[in-house]
Amino acid sequence: MTVPSDPESSTQKAREILLSAQQRYEDRNPVSKQLHEEATEYLPGGNTRSVLHTSPFPICMKSGYKNRLVDHDGHEYLDFLSEMTAGLYGHSHPKIREAVISTTNEVGLNLGASTGAEVRLAKTICDRIASVEQVRFCNSGTEANLYALSVARQVTGRSKVIVFEGGYHGGVLYFGHGIAANNVDKEDWILGQFNDVEGAKQLIAQHKEDAAAVLVEPMQGSGGCIPGTAEFLHSVQDAAKENGLLFILDEVITFRLAPGGLQSRILHPVHNTPLSPDLTTLGKSIAGGMTIGAFGGRRELLSVYDPRKAQISHSGTFNNNSLAMNVGHVALSSIYTPDACVALNSLGDELRHGLQELARGTKMVVTGLGAVLNIHFLPQPDPESPSSLKDVHELDVSPDSTEFILKDLLWFHLLEHGIWIARRGMVSLNLETTREDVQTFLQVVGGFLKEFEGIVRL
Repeated sequence: MTVPSDPESSTQKAREILLSAQQRYEDRNPVSKQLHEEATEYLPGGNTRSVLHTSPFPICMKSGYKNRLVDHDGHEYLDFLSEMTAGLYGHSHPKIREAVISTTNEVGLNLGASTGAEVRLAKTICDRIASVEQVRFCNSGTEANLYALSVARQVTGRSKVIVFEGGYHGGVLYFGHGIAANNVDKEDWILGQFNDVEGAKQLIAQHKEDAAAVLVEPMQGSGGCIPGTAEFLHSVQDAAKENGLLFILDEVITFRLAPGGLQSRILHPVHNTPLSPDLTTLGKSIAGGMTIGAFGGRRELLSVYDPRKAQISHSGTFNNNSLAMNVGHVALSSIYTPDACVALNSLGDELRHGLQELARGTKMVVTGLGAVLNIHFLPQPDPESPSSLKDVHELDVSPDSTEFILKDLLWFHLLEHGIWIARRGMVSLNLETTREDVQTFLQVVGGFLKEFEGIVRL
């Protein structure tokens, strides 16, 4: 493919190619377009989950099985998004199906009482995560983080929280470029730079009198799958302890990356010890596809929610619903075992390394860990270590740039070749993903880089 040598002409050519791809998209998906138009009558923008909207209209899926999706226009896709990491078990795992059926037939959905099922799931989680002595359940990762923060505020008597730009801790806790999103009180949040060791240590020391906690992801999910370095995360943990703040690790996405959560494989650069947060938050993958959240940690911290002591009330009609409790126990105890976890994330490493090899000499950059990764396009990636991005600022590209267009163009290209990922480039494998599927993904991306060589080469 021949592309003009000057950047402006190259970008214009890329725009023309993208418009052509978008037209093919519209032509191939008339039913999705019609369903979207109907949806706009009853849902703002035809949407009730912002991240799923794509222009000119989103694909409307009809069904899923194993690691396949089928849309309303009859197209089948390899599911390489897996419900933004929550769909760890695929779409029809027999043990999950059996647990759902047996629960509805033999137990019921909500009993309005304490059950043995919640004890079994709690024990399973505590056995898996070394730093979690006790745990409480809720309904989402968002809730888990809100409740963990309430523990920190109750214990310390302070209200502010240190977070990091690019962090996503739930629907009302997203921290973009210097902005706390949605309904949070901006005065309560202190923003630091992810992977900035000295800056984080200074920020924690500076706010030891008014901050209750430091809240951080070991790998920023929404922020582009940028891993925190061991030095950074252990420095944050140590500084929090030294200054009397609680260290809260958001493992809503990253729990699935190691048998004991990602905290278990992030070792101190000197002492070789894993992270040991005061509190850990969980969600997404721990209940086999059911809606769930959980927060846990040291026994004395969780005691603030002990109803026998009545410090803080924690209610929620669906906190211990039978489906999430029973399916979650089956999922973690007999499906996503430590061996299965290691195998899936090794396959994810193969995919990421294969993509990074294809990306050599191009604008494509691949970040992530294990079975969760993100594809980016940057104007000048580091030729020595293109995947070693430190924070969300390094991902900034103009919406009018060739690199922004390439991200969209790859998404359209993958759809045409039967592969489903997030439009922002996020990729997540599930337990039904095979090595053959990974090879298919690599071949399709390799074909893209070859077809559009004139735009993607450095």
